[in-house]
Amino acid sequence: MMKLTRQRLLASTLFMGSALVGSSALAQTAPQTPETVTQTQDPAQPDDQSPGSDIVVTGTLIRNPNLVSATPVTSIGSDEIALRQSNVAEQLLRETPGVASSIGSSTNNGNGGASFVDLRGLGQNRNIVLLNSARIVPANLNGAVDLNNIPLALLDRVDILTGGASTTYGADAVSGVVNFITKRDFSGIDLNVSEQITDRGDGNVFRADLAVGANFDDGRGNAVLALGYQQADPVFFGGSRERSNLTIDSFDGSGSGASQTAVPSRFSVSGVGNRNIDPATGQLVPVFALFNFNPYNIFQTPFERFNMYSAARYQVSDAVEVYSEGLYSQNTVQTIIAPSGTFSTPLLVPINNPFLPAAAGQTLCQNNIDLDPTAAGILRPTAAQCIAARNTALAPGDAGYLEAPTNVSRRLVEAGGRISSYRTELFNFKAGFRGDVAQGISYDVYGAYGRSTNTQTILNYVYTDRVQQGLRAANTTTCRDTSNGCVPVNIFGAAGSITPDQVNYLLVPATSGNRSSLAQVHGVLNAELGHLGASQPVSVAVGSEYRKYTAEVFADLLAQDPGALGGAGGATVPVTGGYDVIEGFGEIVAPLIADQPFFQSLTAEAGVRYSKYKIDAAGSPSFDAWTYKGGLTWEPVRSLKLRGNYQRAVRAPNIGELFTPNAVGLVNLRNDPCQGAAPVTNANLRAVCIAQGAPAGQIGAIDPPSAGQINGNFIYSTNNRPEKADTYTFGAVFAPDFIRNLTISADYYNIKIRDALSTPAVGDLIAACFGNLTAASATSTACTSIRRDPATGGLDGDPSTTPGVPQTLTNSGRLQTDGIDVVANYRTDLTADVRLGLSFNANYVLNSKFRATSGGLNRECAGYYSINCSLTGSILPEFTFNQRTTLSFGDIDLSLLWRHLSSTKQEPFDADSSNFGANGPAFAAFRKIDAFNYFDMTIRANVTDNFELTLTGTNITDKKPPTVGSNIGVTTFNSGNTFPATYDAIGRRYAVGARVRF
Repeated sequence: MMKLTRQRLLASTLFMGSALVGSSALAQTAPQTPETVTQTQDPAQPDDQSPGSDIVVTGTLIRNPNLVSATPVTSIGSDEIALRQSNVAEQLLRETPGVASSIGSSTNNGNGGASFVDLRGLGQNRNIVLLNSARIVPANLNGAVDLNNIPLALLDRVDILTGGASTTYGADAVSGVVNFITKRDFSGIDLNVSEQITDRGDGNVFRADLAVGANFDDGRGNAVLALGYQQADPVFFGGSRERSNLTIDSFDGSGSGASQTAVPSRFSVSGVGNRNIDPATGQLVPVFALFNFNPYNIFQTPFERFNMYSAARYQVSDAVEVYSEGLYSQNTVQTIIAPSGTFSTPLLVPINNPFLPAAAGQTLCQNNIDLDPTAAGILRPTAAQCIAARNTALAPGDAGYLEAPTNVSRRLVEAGGRISSYRTELFNFKAGFRGDVAQGISYDVYGAYGRSTNTQTILNYVYTDRVQQGLRAANTTTCRDTSNGCVPVNIFGAAGSITPDQVNYLLVPATSGNRSSLAQVHGVLNAELGHLGASQPVSVAVGSEYRKYTAEVFADLLAQDPGALGGAGGATVPVTGGYDVIEGFGEIVAPLIADQPFFQSLTAEAGVRYSKYKIDAAGSPSFDAWTYKGGLTWEPVRSLKLRGNYQRAVRAPNIGELFTPNAVGLVNLRNDPCQGAAPVTNANLRAVCIAQGAPAGQIGAIDPPSAGQINGNFIYSTNNRPEKADTYTFGAVFAPDFIRNLTISADYYNIKIRDALSTPAVGDLIAACFGNLTAASATSTACTSIRRDPATGGLDGDPSTTPGVPQTLTNSGRLQTDGIDVVANYRTDLTADVRLGLSFNANYVLNSKFRATSGGLNRECAGYYSINCSLTGSILPEFTFNQRTTLSFGDIDLSLLWRHLSSTKQEPFDADSSNFGANGPAFAAFRKIDAFNYFDMTIRANVTDNFELTLTGTNITDKKPPTVGSNIGVTTFNSGNTFPATYDAIGRRYAVGARVRF
């Protein structure tokens, strides 16, 4: 009696813990092996399966332990996860064939403090992430789920279904779903502790997970609580990773630095372009030194996470089982990039500034000042007037006091790198009940609510208003305006000229972030309707679901001010939005024939879902969507199964695509057609550049975009409509009787998305205006929609004055991808004590087409890199595979993982490779990346019945990443002269893990 009481008390405690923190699940099982497998055979009934609970296969609502879905599902089992010793779910997924690299631990500049998955390279907003087959709260306005919050302590497997899953999980599952499935009915104690470090002694990662669970009341109930902690150190560019020491230009191979900022400062001089101050002479010279931003950046972001996961269930009767599941996570991600400063910031420089060298002041005075801006033409000061203006006693309003307007580019190296700290707090709770109404009829009803808050605090950013205030100095110690604790600022000298007190005055922190919530109610009824000629009955599932999404962006006044913070990339504009969706759905699986010649089995399946969306905005249209599927599985003989599936998917615009206000941000371009001398000799090009806002005096002196980035004017609309997609999969599963434990599957997939929501590709915009220089029109909309910096003529500059290129989100995009997935597994006993396990998981992309707008180029992006390919800018190699070989000697496993990525090339129609004016293709050595092979070795030993030790070496050959320069792709993924989210930029590293189980 005392024992039963203690069990019930423990269960009650854990059940309440679940109720306090989070979201629920349905039991699922799949083959669990040390290799990546595909769900191709009937899953086995587990020993700990609770009475009355059915098995749910990812990709269908039908709960039937004998079901084989017509849609292929790839699973990564818990043993594979343990062998890799991956510390974040995102890394585990991006190393899986068929998954494109997305934002995660290896992306720095552009990382918003979250990690995402991108199936098939179709965008992180076109797949659904599930926890135990249920949605969890998104991380942002775009509806993507942050993988940093996935609990790893109790993870049993990860199912990846691509090719559409809209009728099962929702209309927005265009490219598929990723389903993280935790262990069910866990009982005991499981403690995991691991430590990882690189071969160079940096990048330490510590992780600890504890799971405690118990069954009670003779197995009628179970409760489990899992706690996790993780801490990761940064890995900086440079040092022993010599390929990233210097910022290399992708288009000429030079290592002079790709940023147009500098130390000492650069100033725009009317008629001659940007000029550097020579600290030796005080004169403005064409180019003194461009800034090398690489050493400040990182390959691995600092990360700290605390999380708690709990689940509980109790079988009240055969008809009712109550359950709950909870998730709480708190994590902090930091990004570190090169110092802030003034990035072509328009400022007024007093000619009598006490730090301004006389020669530089004279140049600015005689070239930049207009003594009568209201009159036609430009009235420049005389040399004598400029000399007189250097009188330090003159103050604003005095006769002879002059200020020169100029765009200033100066890195505040004295402050160190810019730091963005993203703190995310997420909870997700779900509770429900399920059971059997009668023989062959079951139900499941649950409600769930989740909320996520991501708060960004940015440090070491220059407040440009204070730069202006500090320039208006009475002397070297006193500002004319002494408010804000003003300190005179010396932006004219070499590194160190800005003193610590000046730094402290210039730096002002700012805060912004986003909140999102998801409330949902879900109910489904499963029933068996009898037989159609096979031994298995026809199974159906019908149900309904309601979801309410809300999201907002918040920002303090400083973060909302465009151009206020040097290098912040534009203003953070507050957003509030949401929508409701009500759905009804049904599925049927009908075994038609069984145990007949050439028809060992023939099963048909079909499904339909109706979705009604209501947008939370006055005057915004509501819309509905029908999604449906049909599939067939045929087993002509026992060893061969053929399967096919068609699905119609519809993705409604997310909150970000509907409600984001217009704002200027950053896009990528290295070669500006108006830069350099090209417009001087081409009158038509000159006219176009001037029509776009470039001053006539700057023609011939326009610089390339700084760091390969230009401004983009992003425009959204609540009138955007849903996308439509057709997905097909056809495949076969071969499990020959004559070779036991061998399974091979091959599946073809084809996904076509129409009316895709996308912004114009920069390459399309440049080609539309400049593609034919002899026909380019200074009055065409294609040209005049591009707006330049009014001082320098560049496409980069202060976001408050330089809109850049139009980035209007519309339904005029189109995406299409098709390819082949192959999965093979084999196991055998070599001797009585030695076992061999082999697995192979491969993806070959036949096509990956992306057309950003109706008039844009239909680009082939499989195996290419550029600023235009895919919606994210990451690389999708044509052929990738993972092959694992495991030898088991008693209690010791020796395992080798071989990861292959085929060669890739610069996209032929990359805007930066087109011959616009004097600009040409990339540096020859950077136009192709050869095939890459990585090898990871793991040794795992069961030291005792309760203690397991795992040693893993990742990239054991220390394969160096490819070098392509710093500006051949999108900044988020092209970093450190390579693509660190696709190729291993950290190098060889080691991990040791210890596991204790009771």
